[in-house]
Amino acid sequence: MQVILLERVAKLGQMGDEVNVRDGFARNFLLPQGKALRATDANRARFEARRAELETRNLETRKEAEAVAARLDGARYVVIRSASDGGALYGSVSPRDIADAAAADGIAVDRRQIVLDVPIKTLGLHSVHVALHPEVSVAITVNVARSVEEAELQARGRTIQDVAAEEEAAANFEIAELFDDLGAAGLDDDPRDRGESQDPREQG
Repeated sequence: MQVILLERVAKLGQMGDEVNVRDGFARNFLLPQGKALRATDANRARFEARRAELETRNLETRKEAEAVAARLDGARYVVIRSASDGGALYGSVSPRDIADAAAADGIAVDRRQIVLDVPIKTLGLHSVHVALHPEVSVAITVNVARSVEEAELQARGRTIQDVAAEEEAAANFEIAELFDDLGAAGLDDDPRDRGESQDPREQG
């Protein structure tokens, strides 16, 4: 279907461009979302009559988006989820979950603005893009953890598994040192070290 874009659409074109798209994409997304019109003579005239208004509205919404972007860019949000010991989530983190985390920080983001290239299904730090406007996009980090303590560890580049491994290594080292000390103590008690004869005939 040939359509006229009413705003910039990623990978398609700029406002006013006429592009050919799949019928389903036009009917299910572009047309109902008000992002495009069917490319007919009547709609071309309608678009030209509204071009100045559309450009002004686009400029205003872009400025609003840029203001939000300044607060949101590089932000980190913690999402607490249950997960297996291997780090796989029981479920996934949705755009709504991320929007709720931003809202808790006082920033209103529509879940439809959150772009997840792949579902978040594991613990850890995930980079997520937020498309605030067709011309304004920012990246945030979503820290998915089983607890606030785990989130703090992950933010420092560590995991609970790392800490557990370090604690186990430290415990093993302490045990090894204990055995070394016991062995050294046994050597200290060797009569030869005290100059004593081990021959019973020389004793008494």
